[in-house]
Amino acid sequence: MCKPSNLVRAAAVALAILAATALPSCKRMTGEKQSHADQLYIQVSALGGLDYFYDHKLGMELAGKALGVQTDYVGPATYDMSAMVTALEQAIARKPDGLVVVGFEDSLNPIVDKAVAAGIPVVTVDADLPQSRRVAFVGTGNVRAGYEIGKKLSQVVGKGKVALLYKPGQSNLEERRQGFKKALAENPQIEFVDEGNTQSDPIKAAQAAASLLQLHPDLAGFGCIEAEGGAGSATAVKEAGKVGQVKVVSMDRGGEVLKYIQEGVIQASVAQQTALMPFYAVQILYNLRNNPAPISTDNAKAGVSGAPVTVDTGVIIIDKDNCSLFVRAAATPPAAPATRPASAPASAPATGPTTQPEAQK
Repeated sequence: MCKPSNLVRAAAVALAILAATALPSCKRMTGEKQSHADQLYIQVSALGGLDYFYDHKLGMELAGKALGVQTDYVGPATYDMSAMVTALEQAIARKPDGLVVVGFEDSLNPIVDKAVAAGIPVVTVDADLPQSRRVAFVGTGNVRAGYEIGKKLSQVVGKGKVALLYKPGQSNLEERRQGFKKALAENPQIEFVDEGNTQSDPIKAAQAAASLLQLHPDLAGFGCIEAEGGAGSATAVKEAGKVGQVKVVSMDRGGEVLKYIQEGVIQASVAQQTALMPFYAVQILYNLRNNPAPISTDNAKAGVSGAPVTVDTGVIIIDKDNCSLFVRAAATPPAAPATRPASAPASAPATGPTTQPEAQK
């Protein structure tokens, strides 16, 4: 038989063991989370000055708040790949926990591979770099998006000649062009006659559309598979006095596009769920960093990424009936830059909001 003092001592040891083993489960039951407030995830892009990239910035901001991490959006306001590479170099120097990159061109492959070699995982969004060492791609199924634009244009035109407005050479847009032409081919009463280069600039898009209207005075419709083509073609149609005569089906949900839909100049727009792209990209990077899934006994040796290869964020048709639901509230001014050790190099000028966990603000 144990002595009372021994019983007390044994009970104390048992309680200590129970408390130590129960603490993690208690944290799980109460929803308490380990803080990751020091983690930083950066999106690097170009064309940040376009209205379309508002939702990219919003997605990064929402991801930071949801996960309790720091996020940043950097890169040039225009389509400048040299400046984007510089922004990527500077982002790598900050040693973030992950990078979100819009893969405009294959010329970005080497810098993406450099980031991965430095131990920084990369997820591409919106436009992919499949030949790079990126972990995953999150974005619109671009062939399908182009198909939906062509299908809708075919429906609203019914019969006649149509033209396409886009920026040639960009991988995601070339995929949309493929889907667009496939949809048109399904309607023998639609004749595809020409293309115009928007150069991702609304003024140049309007000029390209005006030229096409002069070359093809009997044109019945414009299909626009990138953000600036819709507003540009609508401007040209309105100035030519052909509203209603020349139909327009646009891409995305920019303020000008929505205004022209409400006015009846644009008949519909195929909008991407753009904010979901960086939102889910950051979640993939966050899970790789904090919650790696043991697909094998050793994912690295087995060549298992532990992440989905592709996430399709889908599209939505916007027309006069639902247009008002997509008008954005006024954008809030960018937050203060994310904190990092003073020794870390400064990033390229940010063109969007930076978020920090509430406790760090």
